[in-house]
Amino acid sequence: MTVARLLIVAALGVLVACTPRGTIRFAEAPAEGVVVQRVFIGTTRASDNGAPTVGYRSFASRYLRHDVSLPLDRPTGALPLPPPRGEVDPRRDIVTVGERKFESDAAFRGELAQAMRGTRRGMREAVVFVHGFNSTFAEGLYRFAQLNHDLDLPGVPVHYSWPSRAQPLGYAYDRDSALFARDGLENLLHQVALAGADRILLVSHSMGGHLTMEALRQLAIRGDSMVLRRIGGVILMSPDIDVDVFRAQAQAIGKLPQPFVVFTSARDRALALSATIAREQARLGNLKDVSVLAGLDVTLLEVGAFSTGDGHFTAANSPLLISLLNGIGAIDEALGRDTSSRIGLVPSAVLTVRGATRIILSPVVAIGAGLAQ
Repeated sequence: MTVARLLIVAALGVLVACTPRGTIRFAEAPAEGVVVQRVFIGTTRASDNGAPTVGYRSFASRYLRHDVSLPLDRPTGALPLPPPRGEVDPRRDIVTVGERKFESDAAFRGELAQAMRGTRRGMREAVVFVHGFNSTFAEGLYRFAQLNHDLDLPGVPVHYSWPSRAQPLGYAYDRDSALFARDGLENLLHQVALAGADRILLVSHSMGGHLTMEALRQLAIRGDSMVLRRIGGVILMSPDIDVDVFRAQAQAIGKLPQPFVVFTSARDRALALSATIAREQARLGNLKDVSVLAGLDVTLLEVGAFSTGDGHFTAANSPLLISLLNGIGAIDEALGRDTSSRIGLVPSAVLTVRGATRIILSPVVAIGAGLAQ
């Protein structure tokens, strides 16, 4: 690798790792001032005294549950990670207030099944989140808890934590780990389905989008209709996927789960660097030309107008975009293909080419949504 490309890789790592590193911190939940999210977890990170390690891979899946406390007095989209040492304050920091390590797959499924009985709309629902590049166990878990609460995602939250190196220069290692982790995600989806889920919403970020597509591809190749028929929607946020690879994955999957939504941003600096490293025009997550996806039943939602910073996780950290999405109700339903059903969305442009649709969202929203520009 040339010196120039090494510098680009380093810059990519700095962009994605611009926030302090997250670690799991435990505390007692106060009686007021917090909300607790119960998150079920499947992981293929190796274990060190029961705690997931950074970057080390395990061929066996393990299952856990963390009860994550989020401060109510925090800006929408904010992720106030706890300090790595010293005192923590649950009214200020995201912390873990309860934990369980399941001794068997059956124990995991049993508690998950019980939790899903209380989900909305009379269905047993789960939302499975797959984190992205350069992520510690705590960062993926705490980001999902924040995202799930702020976007009010439907169903019981289930997190897949794959063995990211969590280092700015670990891009190549993480790409290999994402491939290594395909079986683990497939296994987790099996556990969720066997626990009785009627519907599973798959949500992923960055390199986790590549992992998600690979797991769906494996399920399709195996003819695993038991799991596939329960996938009730896919949302890829800023997916770090080669566009041709995505087309090949989609072709192997066949009929894509619906709705199938890709959050893109032309202002995503991390993906711009990723494309430069790969000597490409764009990655899927910053694609502008929807015609290259013609024939695929997908919706690209361009949210670059809401981006700040490196623009790599706008759907999770933009207060205005989160408020807009919350204003249109259930995110997975509202972002389906029927443009007339997108109550509250005010796109500045909509382009459809043989099934593939690109919608450019503007910060200007409908007056009925009760939001300011």
